Amino acid sequence: MTGEWATAFARVPELAREHLLVSFAAIGLALLLCAPLAVAAHRNRRFAAVALGLASLVQTIPGLALLALFFPVLLAVSTVLGEWVEPLGFLPALLALTLYALLPILRNAVTGLAGVDPAALEAAEGLGMTRWQKMRLVELPLALPTIVAGIRTAAVWTIGAATLATTIGQPSLGDLIFAGLQTQAWTLVLAGCAGSAALALSVDGAIALAQRGVERRQRLTGAIAGLMIAALAAFALWPQAPDNRPQVTIGAKGFSEQYILARLIGLRLERAGYAVDYRDNLGSGVLHAAVASGQVDIGVDYAGTLWTNELKRSDRQPREAMIAGIAAWMQGAGGARLIGPLGFENAYAFAVTRATAERLSLGDLHDLARAAPMMTLGTDPEFLERPEWRAVDAAYGMGFAGTRSLSPGFMYDALASGEADVITAYTSDGRVAADRLVLLADPEGAIPSYDALLVAHVDAEGDAGVRQVLDGLIGAIDVRTMAEANHMVDRVADKRSIGEAAAWLDAQIRAQEGAE
Repeated sequence: MTGEWATAFARVPELAREHLLVSFAAIGLALLLCAPLAVAAHRNRRFAAVALGLASLVQTIPGLALLALFFPVLLAVSTVLGEWVEPLGFLPALLALTLYALLPILRNAVTGLAGVDPAALEAAEGLGMTRWQKMRLVELPLALPTIVAGIRTAAVWTIGAATLATTIGQPSLGDLIFAGLQTQAWTLVLAGCAGSAALALSVDGAIALAQRGVERRQRLTGAIAGLMIAALAAFALWPQAPDNRPQVTIGAKGFSEQYILARLIGLRLERAGYAVDYRDNLGSGVLHAAVASGQVDIGVDYAGTLWTNELKRSDRQPREAMIAGIAAWMQGAGGARLIGPLGFENAYAFAVTRATAERLSLGDLHDLARAAPMMTLGTDPEFLERPEWRAVDAAYGMGFAGTRSLSPGFMYDALASGEADVITAYTSDGRVAADRLVLLADPEGAIPSYDALLVAHVDAEGDAGVRQVLDGLIGAIDVRTMAEANHMVDRVADKRSIGEAAAWLDAQIRAQEGAE
């Protein structure tokens, strides 16, 4: 247990630095924007209504959606401005978090300025002060407590929301939280949450102490607060030790298999002399776009996903023809290149418990369609919006009594507990065999093949050292071996870390290479 905690907290300092950096940048940018907006809103009620209305509107957008929306926008902008705009990572996180921080700062500033005692303003006018002198010497000092309260709220909100930035490639403490939730490694979740809470409380406390020092004219208190803020800023900005090795960025979607494969590739690249950076928890469309644009050098995608989502194909082709079609499309589309299949397939498949299959006489999806009005479907958040579901529904006429959207890591728990009667499982998931689940046949061929494909940006493909490492993985992993590696991470008893599972998988491949 001690080892699990040590592993979980080992990455906290590195991720906390990135987390604090983007949070401080967002809060600072929000302050710069709110200063003139607050003054203008204080002078003009109509402008105040519009500005506060727009800031409030931003708050109605879920943080995850706001972050995700910036990726396609910046991707489109980057096609015009090139490398000056990076659609993945720091920039979209900065912009989204800045918008999220605007409302509490702006609203409190407007409220604080509006609440200044009219008698104080009259006295200032009597002394012959100009409008800006009144603002600087009377209104701002009197409104300061309310303004600082808004900054403190914005700081806590921003640091909390920054955990979501991991979904668009910005390293943060959310890396630990998302990975822990997907693999049910609760030590990772607790490490990420504890780190984020510690940052939020530290920043909030430092700002509160600075406010107290200013209000009470306590120089020592103000100095301590200044040192606390300076220490946090230094931690965020502290330069990392230079690494002269060539850098490779590996992207991964948000489930166990992707984490393991990314670390497997990284492990092999590090042995070959490369420095490796990871971008985890990317969505299906984000991963492909990131590889194509060069924001990510290498990723593992799936034939069915690319066929339906990127090529917009609904026809069913033999596996070899589908892979060849994807390779040709990538060659003509631009930045991404297909290196080759890894050797296993991870397809969607409808799964039920053995008891349910026997009770309802379920063998294939025709049988499932017959029983569907009595059943609840548990599925990952993507599937019901994907073309595969529309194809299955068109072929079999599914009419489930209800559906439940679940994280992939929790679908199997829902099936075991009876919260779902059938789930959209993955054929390379080790829990299928471990839980003795029944995968229902697809006689109409509605679900395409999902060969795991190694893809790379054209620049990474052209690097001889990288290409040698990647070529060594083509056809090297069978579905049984991948399922066992996945189960190491997903099982509750004797759970292994993602790094341990990747090392085990690497050893299996090396043993096979030695046997050949």
